[in-house]
Amino acid sequence: MLKIKISQHIPMPIQVSLECMDGQIHALVGPSGSGKTTVLRMIAGLSNPEIGKIECAESVWFNADEYRKNFLSVPVAKRSCGFLFQQYALFPHLNALQNVLIALQNSGIDFERKRLLALQWLEQMGIDNLADRRPHQLSGGQQQRVALARALARQPEVLLLDEPFSAIDVPTRQSLYRTLADIRQDLSIPILLVTHDLREAELLADNITVIDQGIALQTATPSALFQKPRNTRVAQLVGISNTFQGKFNAGKLSWEGTNYILDVIDKGKIPAGMDVAWVVPQSGLSVHRQANHATLPVTIKQVSTLGQIASVELAIRDSGLSINWDASSAELKRLGLEAGEHVYLEIDPQQIHIMPLRPINDPRRLQNI
Repeated sequence: MLKIKISQHIPMPIQVSLECMDGQIHALVGPSGSGKTTVLRMIAGLSNPEIGKIECAESVWFNADEYRKNFLSVPVAKRSCGFLFQQYALFPHLNALQNVLIALQNSGIDFERKRLLALQWLEQMGIDNLADRRPHQLSGGQQQRVALARALARQPEVLLLDEPFSAIDVPTRQSLYRTLADIRQDLSIPILLVTHDLREAELLADNITVIDQGIALQTATPSALFQKPRNTRVAQLVGISNTFQGKFNAGKLSWEGTNYILDVIDKGKIPAGMDVAWVVPQSGLSVHRQANHATLPVTIKQVSTLGQIASVELAIRDSGLSINWDASSAELKRLGLEAGEHVYLEIDPQQIHIMPLRPINDPRRLQNI
C-alpha cells in the first residue's frame, strides 16, 4: 500500500493526499503543469516536499513536519520504485537485454542469474526475441515494453508511470493496456499513473485524483468523479459540458437563465436558498418527439456526427441557454432528428448533481483533500 500526504509552497504549490492499495491503479489527471509529475518525483525521492509523509509497504520513505523535526528522506536508490518515463529513457548504446540488466546491477546475484531474470521480463513483455536490438531498432511500443521490463526487473514495491502511452499509436496503446492489466494481477503492487487522457484514466484506474495548480481537488472512482464532481473546476477539468447555475431550495432547483424549476433529491447538505452550480451526466438526458409532464421544450440547434456518435446542441426555448446531448447515430436516425426541429428534453432528477457555487480561486476549494 502507498500512502502520501505532502505539501509545499515553493517552487510551486503542492498539496496532495491519497492512498493506493496493492493491486490498484490510481490515476493523476489535470492540466499540463499542474504538478502531476512532481508528485511522482517526490515519491521516487528525486525531489522532496516541504512537509508531509510518504509511506510504502509499511516503510516510511519521507517524513517532515512544519518544524522540520524528525526529518527523514530515504535516498532514491533505497526506495523500491519502478519509474517509467514518458520518453522511455533507454540507453541508446545498449541493446534491450542490457537495458533491463541495468536495473539488476546492484542486486547481488551472479551475472547468469541476472541475465535469465532480464530475459524473463522481456519474455513477459512479449519481446524476448528482440533482446539483441538497440533502441533505434525498436518501435515506440517495443521501446516502452523494454522500459517497463526494466522498471519491473527490480521487483519494486510501487510502480510509477508518467504519461507512458502518450507517444504511442492507438493499436499499440491498446496492447500495452492489456499488458498493464496482466502485470497488475501478477504483481499486486500499487500503481500510480499520470495521464492527460481522461478516457485512459477511466478505462484503467480504480481511483482518480484531479490535480489543478498542484492541489488535489478530488479523489474518487471514475464513475463517481464524472457523475458527482466536487466543484465546477473539477467538472471543467473532467470535461463535463453540461454545467449550469441555479438556486436550490429544499428539493427545488431554479435553473438560472430559464423559467424552469427542477425537482432534485435533497440530501440535506446545502442550505435552502443557496446559489449553486449543477451538472447532469449524459445518462441523465433523453430526447422525445412528444411532450410529457417531465419534459422541457427544446430546439435542435446543431447536430455534429462523429462516426457512430452524434453530439446534439439543444437550445432551451425562451432562454439563451443550450444543453449538449450525446446520442448514437442510430438513435438520431430512429428519431429522425435534424437541426431546427422542436423536440422535448427529459432530465432525470436523480442524476442531477448540485455543488456549492464557488469561484475557482476560492481557498475553500482546498478543503478535505
